Amino acid sequence: MNDLNLLLQQAQAAFEAAATPADLENAKAQFLGKSGQLTELMKGLAALSVDEKKARGAQINQLKQGVEAALQARRQALADAELDRQLRAEVLDVTLPGRQRGTGGLHPITRAMERIEAIFGSMGFDVADGPEIETDWFSFASLNNPENHPARSMQDTFYVDMKDEEGRWFNLRPHTSPMQIRYAQAHAKRYAGQDSMPEIRVIAPGRTYRVDSDATHSPMFHQVEGLWVGENVSFKDLKAVYLNFITAFFETDALQLRFRPSYFPFTEPSAEIDIMFEHGPLKGRWLEVSGAGQVHPQVIRNMGLDPERYIGFAFGSGIDRLAMLRYGVNDLRLFFEGDLRFLSQFK
Repeated sequence: MNDLNLLLQQAQAAFEAAATPADLENAKAQFLGKSGQLTELMKGLAALSVDEKKARGAQINQLKQGVEAALQARRQALADAELDRQLRAEVLDVTLPGRQRGTGGLHPITRAMERIEAIFGSMGFDVADGPEIETDWFSFASLNNPENHPARSMQDTFYVDMKDEEGRWFNLRPHTSPMQIRYAQAHAKRYAGQDSMPEIRVIAPGRTYRVDSDATHSPMFHQVEGLWVGENVSFKDLKAVYLNFITAFFETDALQLRFRPSYFPFTEPSAEIDIMFEHGPLKGRWLEVSGAGQVHPQVIRNMGLDPERYIGFAFGSGIDRLAMLRYGVNDLRLFFEGDLRFLSQFK
């Protein structure tokens, strides 16, 4: 019996010395494995008589129970120690304020676009939206752009590996002007055959694409085109509408507006629109904000209208440019880098 007690003490000591679960399994094999010491004792029962086998077998079973109890106790101790280590590593300071999920905000370009839509909406303009992959007809031909116009070259326009029915390449729209044509054609078709037609008042804000990239240009940018066509729409209306828009957008009457003669294939006459602030860091500087003009008669025809009866104006403004002036941003690329330190200022 003394040898069995000694074996139990050895097992208990080996289990206590095990620092990891792997060490404990190795110690278990020494006593309870296929070649373990208890297993060898069980094998030795075969050489004993029946009475000796009963007595010795009971003692060995009692020893085995003691060894298994010591093994289980050490397993539990190691598990408790690991849990305690994890708890200490992941300690939670309940005195700290709770973590809150941050709230997002609209991108400054989105804010500017929504502001533009609201201002023109108050003046009776609809908002048109359309495809960003366009045909050559809507991007250029319908707008009176000749075949050799520089905007058609690969240096300015992104082309898509797909052709229309006339064999011309599709393109990523270089402006939102195609929506003026699409909207006007649908409008003219809706009122075809009637003696009169309601005036066309529409803006087309959206993404556009050109091969350009620097501090004031981006390969992808945002533009808003405006169109007002009726039987008696003049440059005077263009100036009144744009002045109302620009003063509302910048929330100030302390600015001046001027037209400079220019050239665009889709308007005649054409003009660049400049503004000058009377106060602030840009005081006294003329800043170009838009191109505009009376819609060319050929473009009126391409809209499905009679240029002898209908006349109107169109303009195109860079939304990113307007947003830069409104928010005092001096590098266009900041809008598109996704830096939350910059964007969070507009929440």
